[in-house]
Amino acid sequence: MALFSKLKERLLKSSSRLGKEVDAIVEEGATSPEPTPASPPPAPGARAAAEPAGTPQAGASTEAPAADVPTTPAPQAEVSRPGLLGRLMGRSAATEPRRVLDDDMLESLEEMLIASDMGVDTALRVTGNIAEGRMGRRVSGREIRELLAQEIARVMEPVARPMPLYPSKPQVVLVVGVNGSGKTTTIGKLASQFRAAGKSVVIAAGDTFRAAAVEQLQVWGDRAGVPVLTAPEGSDPASLAFDAMTKAEADGADLLMIDTAGRLQNRADLMEELAKIVRVIRKKDPEAPHNTLLVLDATTGQNALSQVETFRQLADVSGLVMTKLDGTAKGGVLVALADKFGLPIHAIGVGEQIDDLSPFDPEEFAAALTGLEDGA
Repeated sequence: MALFSKLKERLLKSSSRLGKEVDAIVEEGATSPEPTPASPPPAPGARAAAEPAGTPQAGASTEAPAADVPTTPAPQAEVSRPGLLGRLMGRSAATEPRRVLDDDMLESLEEMLIASDMGVDTALRVTGNIAEGRMGRRVSGREIRELLAQEIARVMEPVARPMPLYPSKPQVVLVVGVNGSGKTTTIGKLASQFRAAGKSVVIAAGDTFRAAAVEQLQVWGDRAGVPVLTAPEGSDPASLAFDAMTKAEADGADLLMIDTAGRLQNRADLMEELAKIVRVIRKKDPEAPHNTLLVLDATTGQNALSQVETFRQLADVSGLVMTKLDGTAKGGVLVALADKFGLPIHAIGVGEQIDDLSPFDPEEFAAALTGLEDGA
């Protein structure tokens, strides 16, 4: 199923949340429609027909000619009803509410975007671009949503890139993130996709402190048809990563995906452990890890920004995967991440099934986030 369909079904529960808020902002300050131009005055020859009946002029026949216009007003024509397409699309462009784009409206739009986790700087930049050349114009909710979608897609277009594949064998992919971000399921889904593309994949269960994490990864490995290398509980994860590289190299594997324990970015000891894994990997291959994927949970909102900042310093993050977009009412954080860091967004997760990890498409995401697929 296409990403747009999944977004339409699940993203933000109702992907038109922002769209409805935009419409509410427009309707709140809507002005009356433009007055219709006055009808032109009747032609001189038609004045008599338009005047009310009175005393006939001298010498004139009291019988009106057959061709005269009736003096009783004609009934007004019935207002045409919109066709099927018009009813499906809702209000027509001529009747939908419009509001003058002014400072008050821009402030309301900024507050709405900030509340969607887009962040202050990004919200100001997006609304500033919308306002450029349009201040004082009367705009509809639909027009504002289209402009929002264009700006969001423009911000995200440069970062929408799949994970690169290199000729190095094995290509080492280190997967990092905080507790509960969805690292394990992301590894399973990526492994399944790479295997379907004809790549041989090996997974290393680097979260050696939680037996449940190893078991979960083994389940995903079975689903994907990919072997999972493990070590006894409590083992040094850096040693496991080194051994996994040796094994993957001997087997001629294309990709080695290394899971790591979930860690909070404010725990110095855990972050140092991650730095140790990177140092040990580089003893085996100075260019490894070739990819370091940071998995982010969309429900954490603005906290995702501090996570990126910290993990970039320790693990040289090369790309992002955003999960759980189907479980949040705020998807704007993805826009803030793209605007602030410019890191590639390789994929987004919108469900728990093995195929619910999709390549990131900025235009489809922007359309779903702003409710354009509703057609309202």
